Amino acid sequence: MWNPVAVRLIWTLVLVASLTCSGFVVPSTAPASAPTVDLRVLSLSLEFFAFPGYMQLTSTTNCLAHLASLRGTPPAVRIGGTTQDRATYDPSLTAGVNYTVASSADAPDSLTYGPPFFTLAAQLQGPVTIGLNRQLNNQTNTLLAAKQAEKSVPNLLAFELGNEPEFYASGSPIIPPSGWSPAADGASQQAWQTALAPSLGQVFQAAVYLQFPTWSTAGLIPRLGPAINHTKTFSGHSYPQSACGGASTNLQSLMSHSGIVSYTSQYKSEAAAAHAQGKPYFLGETNSGRPGGGGISPTFGAALWIVDYVLQGALNGIDRLYFHQGTIGNCQYCFWGRFTTGAPWYGAYFVSQFLGTDSAALAALDDGTGGLAAYAVFSAAGAPLRVLVLNSAYYNGTGTRAVSHVALQGLPDAGGTVRVLRLTAPSAVARVDEGAAVTIGGGLTFAGDCSGVGTPALESVPVQGGAATVAVNASEAVILYL
Repeated sequence: MWNPVAVRLIWTLVLVASLTCSGFVVPSTAPASAPTVDLRVLSLSLEFFAFPGYMQLTSTTNCLAHLASLRGTPPAVRIGGTTQDRATYDPSLTAGVNYTVASSADAPDSLTYGPPFFTLAAQLQGPVTIGLNRQLNNQTNTLLAAKQAEKSVPNLLAFELGNEPEFYASGSPIIPPSGWSPAADGASQQAWQTALAPSLGQVFQAAVYLQFPTWSTAGLIPRLGPAINHTKTFSGHSYPQSACGGASTNLQSLMSHSGIVSYTSQYKSEAAAAHAQGKPYFLGETNSGRPGGGGISPTFGAALWIVDYVLQGALNGIDRLYFHQGTIGNCQYCFWGRFTTGAPWYGAYFVSQFLGTDSAALAALDDGTGGLAAYAVFSAAGAPLRVLVLNSAYYNGTGTRAVSHVALQGLPDAGGTVRVLRLTAPSAVARVDEGAAVTIGGGLTFAGDCSGVGTPALESVPVQGGAATVAVNASEAVILYL
């Protein structure tokens, strides 16, 4: 027979285990160390061969328009990826791309592309970076394509000469008899920029490495020599997890706030190296897991990862993060496709809404060692505008969902309340393509074409003496409007 006192004690322990209390102070003015965030900090990368297909999707138009509205300017787009180094330009081709694959889920081993490819690129509203083939070692063909791009794309930002060259196979035409290494690639990048710049100008995005730190921007810079003057931007590629070669992925690890803080900090030195040369530093291709997602990427946990990852990237000096969208119909980390706007998109939308059109500086309020993330954005005058709190505690949909009661101090008392917008889902593993309800403000969702459905509702939290307490469930995030 159960002892009533023991039963009450057990339930008390369960309740305490599900509730935690934490607190953060919101500065009354922006800290001197708070960086300015690029209006295009969240940008997009579209796989080269799939680019014309993306331009035929209504969801592409709608998603890009949402981001433009939230930040007040269109996002930047990079067109590139593995297939840029398999592509040959054909000036007589009347289609954007031409290739053959055994299955629509496959990427082609080789392809050609023609002038309409660049006509489509010209339809993009934001700055465009275009990846060109270096692996085949055909400067004449690459220059022909680049000249057409400059003629057709008025918002052209830069050219990438090759994609992740550290992965070039031993038989690649670009590799010299002496072999391939960071030094050999650095000499190649210098030679190509030097040869093409007289015709194209100072328009190159250099580095584009994935295997940091062995291959790095900081290592490439001295190898470029005088070609540094032809370099417009530097780029690294980044995927925190990989399912390649039988490796396993882990969603709990991906969305861990302390893990994100640690992971993004490694790029601080890369950004600093680029900035010392007066050049911006981008993660020109990034997403949650290779190849295509590894099972973790279509989840709501990945949406929360995007929110935290973008803000930590900005705090570490990364000017823009280009989230890669791969093969249409075979891409778990893609924000959108032909039929579904996935859970990751909600993270991209939410963090863009937090940054808004009026923020001039970003600061972290937590120390980066726990599961709670807290950020504030400030106006040009230095006043706090919004606070974002993210609870990265992993909830998989079973058992009791823990909740953190987060106390915020230093808030303005005007009106006696703050409004709260909540990003939530049934669990971290929830997926829109499996019918789960991911919502912003309880009412806003997105249809398969990325059009908004419903209206978000704002909660109200009282402020007393400049302090307010907001409840944030495990695997959830909120924005407080001050």
